[in-house]
Amino acid sequence: MNHRPLALLGAMLLSAGLVACSSSSDRDQSDGGPTSLDVWLMRDSVSADFQTEFEAGFEKAHPDIDVKIQIQEWEGIGEKVTAALASNDAPDVIEVGNTQVAQYAQSGGLTDFTDQVTDLGGDTWLKGLAEPGAWEGKQYGIPYYAANRVVIYRTDLFEKAGIDATQIKTRDQWLAATEKLNKGGVQGIYLPGQNWYTLAGFVWDEGGDLAFQNGDRWTGGLDSPEALRAMEFYKQLQALGKGPKDSDEARPLQAEVVAKGQIAQVIATPGGANVIAQSNPDLKGKLGFFPIPGKTADTPGAVFTGGSDLVVPAVAAHQEAAYTFIKELTGDAWQEKLALAMSYVPNRTSLADAVASDPGAAAMAVGAAQGHATPNTPQWAAVEAKNPIKDYMTAVLTGRDIKSEAAKASESITATLNSGS
Repeated sequence: MNHRPLALLGAMLLSAGLVACSSSSDRDQSDGGPTSLDVWLMRDSVSADFQTEFEAGFEKAHPDIDVKIQIQEWEGIGEKVTAALASNDAPDVIEVGNTQVAQYAQSGGLTDFTDQVTDLGGDTWLKGLAEPGAWEGKQYGIPYYAANRVVIYRTDLFEKAGIDATQIKTRDQWLAATEKLNKGGVQGIYLPGQNWYTLAGFVWDEGGDLAFQNGDRWTGGLDSPEALRAMEFYKQLQALGKGPKDSDEARPLQAEVVAKGQIAQVIATPGGANVIAQSNPDLKGKLGFFPIPGKTADTPGAVFTGGSDLVVPAVAAHQEAAYTFIKELTGDAWQEKLALAMSYVPNRTSLADAVASDPGAAAMAVGAAQGHATPNTPQWAAVEAKNPIKDYMTAVLTGRDIKSEAAKASESITATLNSGS
């Protein structure tokens, strides 16, 4: 693919003064003191208490490194990171969204950690973080933490209907329970028609994907038999409630809708329960969680794994210290503490028990073992910007032919993914 637009964008942004890093000559004390390590972490990825605890613990273990963490805002971060990578004065470690790694790696601006994967415990990394952290067979992003969707349910409505949520393990059981709940003024589930991340999970469950790569070419996958079965299931589930067919979970905010009505279930990250309870305090203590069910009882439903990876710019001044920082923060001890502090899923399957005491995070961890990411190509961002998947879903839910609409959406995805090649 052509890398020049990314590089030119970085140069333009840099000249516009959008990146402000201390110069490398200022980072290391002239008196031979500790290495000053500049780190960018994103807003809300760590709490102030966790940050303080980690910095103190890290610097005690590594007195030769002085960690300088700067909290960044998500808005505009893509342009800021791009500019930093194109500069000669980048921070040493940057947190990026897991699906953004390919975009930055394509420019040649990231350090390659392929030879360190084993040392970093990569054999148990969550697939949904590790796979998008790789580009063209090399590992650039180191899994940091994960979050994914679960089913948030009203415990009082389930009890009234005589349904035990712990026994819902399969799609068929889920449909039966939801149909039973969808009576007497209660919506069995609130599922907006354009919740395409949820549809993606059903596609992966069926063995399909949103797009497939063959050499340098991509092909949209929504018209495959597997993806068509997934959309048929979505249609069945969505009909067991009154969710709008022509909008997503943000229009209106689904947590606020659930807070106002008699809605038995919603698909969201566990933090949505806090928003629901804040909007309607009467629901505090009446919200539970279970993993999205799979096709069979022995395998939970597949989910889109959101979260972050840590990367090191190729031009970073302190590569060795940056690696030490990443190894500590993504290692077992600090991953367990981070998961408990922030209700995240740790970066590896071997640490799933670390969040057993947090019902929402525990449900996430079960699903995270079946986590996936969107197609690993820098062009996927352009697909999401246009998002023919949403249009396709609305078309099917409002009665149009599923096969022809799937073919149309797949053609759009194919054209977009190959436009940069």
